[in-house]
Amino acid sequence: MPKTIEHVHWPAAPDMWMPYAPAIKVTGGTTVYFAGVTAAPVYHHHPHRPEEFDAMPTDMAGQARAALENLKKGLEAVGATFEDVVTVSRYQTDLTDQDDLNRVWGEYFGDNKPATTSVQVVQLATDPRCLIEINAVAVID
Repeated sequence: MPKTIEHVHWPAAPDMWMPYAPAIKVTGGTTVYFAGVTAAPVYHHHPHRPEEFDAMPTDMAGQARAALENLKKGLEAVGATFEDVVTVSRYQTDLTDQDDLNRVWGEYFGDNKPATTSVQVVQLATDPRCLIEINAVAVID
Protein backbone atom coordinates (compact mmCIF):
# COMPACT_ATOMS: atom_id res chain seq x y z
CA MET A 1 0.00 0.00 0.00
CA PRO A 2 1.51 3.38 -0.94
CA LYS A 3 2.11 5.89 1.84
CA THR A 4 -0.26 8.82 2.24
CA ILE A 5 0.05 11.57 4.84
CA GLU A 6 -2.97 13.77 5.45
CA HIS A 7 -2.94 16.90 7.60
CA VAL A 8 -6.28 16.88 9.40
CA HIS A 9 -7.92 20.12 10.55
CA TRP A 10 -11.08 20.58 12.55
CA PRO A 11 -14.29 21.44 10.70
CA ALA A 12 -14.64 25.23 10.25
CA ALA A 13 -11.04 25.83 11.37
CA PRO A 14 -9.88 29.41 10.72
CA ASP A 15 -7.58 29.95 7.73
CA MET A 16 -4.34 30.97 9.46
CA TRP A 17 -0.70 29.91 9.40
CA MET A 18 0.35 27.54 12.17
CA PRO A 19 3.63 25.60 12.46
CA TYR A 20 1.74 22.34 13.09
CA ALA A 21 -1.38 20.37 12.22
CA PRO A 22 -3.83 19.29 14.95
CA ALA A 23 -3.71 15.71 13.62
CA ILE A 24 -1.92 13.62 11.02
CA LYS A 25 -3.47 10.58 9.35
CA VAL A 26 -1.01 8.12 7.80
CA THR A 27 -1.80 5.04 5.75
CA GLY A 28 0.90 2.69 4.45
CA GLY A 29 4.62 3.24 4.77
CA THR A 30 7.29 2.40 7.34
CA THR A 31 7.49 4.28 10.63
CA VAL A 32 10.88 5.56 11.81
CA TYR A 33 11.42 6.90 15.35
CA PHE A 34 14.22 9.42 15.89
CA ALA A 35 16.04 10.04 19.16
CA GLY A 36 16.08 13.59 20.44
CA VAL A 37 18.61 15.94 18.88
CA THR A 38 20.03 19.18 20.22
CA ALA A 39 22.55 21.67 18.87
CA ALA A 40 25.28 19.39 20.25
CA PRO A 41 27.05 16.82 18.10
CA VAL A 42 24.88 13.70 17.92
CA TYR A 43 27.90 11.49 18.44
CA HIS A 44 29.57 12.52 21.69
CA HIS A 45 31.16 10.75 24.63
CA HIS A 46 29.29 9.22 27.54
CA PRO A 47 29.82 10.30 30.22
CA HIS A 48 29.60 13.74 28.65
CA ARG A 49 32.66 15.88 28.12
CA PRO A 50 31.56 19.54 28.30
CA GLU A 51 34.29 20.70 25.89
CA GLU A 52 32.59 18.71 23.11
CA PHE A 53 29.71 21.18 23.27
CA ASP A 54 31.67 24.44 23.31
CA ALA A 55 31.01 25.16 19.61
CA MET A 56 27.20 25.18 20.00
CA PRO A 57 25.41 28.45 19.18
CA THR A 58 24.18 30.27 22.28
CA ASP A 59 20.89 31.65 20.90
CA MET A 60 17.63 29.84 20.14
CA ALA A 61 17.68 30.48 16.38
CA GLY A 62 21.22 29.14 16.11
CA GLN A 63 20.51 26.13 18.29
CA ALA A 64 17.25 25.40 16.46
CA ARG A 65 19.10 25.46 13.14
CA ALA A 66 21.85 23.17 14.48
CA ALA A 67 19.32 20.73 16.01
CA LEU A 68 17.30 20.64 12.78
CA GLU A 69 20.49 20.02 10.81
CA ASN A 70 21.14 17.06 13.12
CA LEU A 71 17.59 15.82 12.52
CA LYS A 72 18.09 16.30 8.77
CA LYS A 73 21.14 13.99 8.88
CA GLY A 74 19.04 11.36 10.63
CA LEU A 75 16.25 11.73 8.10
CA GLU A 76 18.69 11.42 5.21
CA ALA A 77 20.19 8.28 6.78
CA VAL A 78 16.84 6.50 6.32
CA GLY A 79 15.97 8.09 2.97
CA ALA A 80 13.52 10.61 4.43
CA THR A 81 13.02 14.38 4.30
CA PHE A 82 11.21 16.85 6.53
CA GLU A 83 8.10 16.19 4.42
CA ASP A 84 8.02 12.65 5.86
CA VAL A 85 7.91 13.83 9.50
CA VAL A 86 4.47 13.29 11.03
CA THR A 87 4.95 14.18 14.70
CA VAL A 88 7.52 16.09 16.74
CA SER A 89 8.12 16.87 20.41
CA ARG A 90 10.05 20.04 21.20
CA TYR A 91 11.60 20.48 24.63
CA GLN A 92 12.68 24.05 25.32
CA THR A 93 14.36 25.58 28.35
CA ASP A 94 12.62 28.94 27.72
CA LEU A 95 9.33 29.21 25.85
CA THR A 96 9.79 32.95 25.34
CA ASP A 97 12.18 31.95 22.52
CA GLN A 98 9.45 30.01 20.70
CA ASP A 99 8.94 32.63 17.96
CA ASP A 100 12.65 32.40 17.06
CA LEU A 101 12.30 28.62 16.94
CA ASN A 102 9.19 28.81 14.73
CA ARG A 103 10.92 31.09 12.21
CA VAL A 104 13.74 28.57 11.77
CA TRP A 105 11.19 25.72 11.84
CA GLY A 106 9.49 27.16 8.77
CA GLU A 107 12.79 27.15 6.86
CA TYR A 108 13.13 23.40 7.34
CA PHE A 109 9.54 22.14 7.33
CA GLY A 110 8.08 24.48 4.69
CA ASP A 111 4.49 23.45 4.02
CA ASN A 112 4.73 20.29 6.14
CA LYS A 113 3.24 20.89 9.54
CA PRO A 114 3.68 17.80 11.71
CA ALA A 115 1.59 17.24 14.83
CA THR A 116 3.75 19.04 17.40
CA THR A 117 4.03 19.29 21.16
CA SER A 118 6.17 21.98 22.80
CA VAL A 119 7.03 21.96 26.49
CA GLN A 120 9.31 23.95 28.74
CA VAL A 121 11.82 21.98 30.80
CA VAL A 122 14.31 23.02 33.45
CA GLN A 123 17.35 21.52 31.73
CA LEU A 124 18.20 19.12 28.92
CA ALA A 125 20.35 16.07 29.60
CA THR A 126 23.05 16.64 26.97
CA ASP A 127 24.52 19.88 28.32
CA PRO A 128 23.15 22.72 30.48
CA ARG A 129 23.79 25.13 27.58
CA CYS A 130 21.32 23.33 25.31
CA LEU A 131 18.15 25.36 24.75
CA ILE A 132 16.14 22.91 22.62
CA GLU A 133 15.80 19.18 22.04
CA ILE A 134 13.68 17.81 19.20
CA ASN A 135 12.53 14.25 18.67
CA ALA A 136 10.50 13.11 15.70
CA VAL A 137 8.61 10.30 14.02
CA ALA A 138 8.63 9.97 10.23
CA VAL A 139 6.85 7.66 7.81
CA ILE A 140 8.77 6.61 4.71
CA ASP A 141 8.24 4.43 1.58
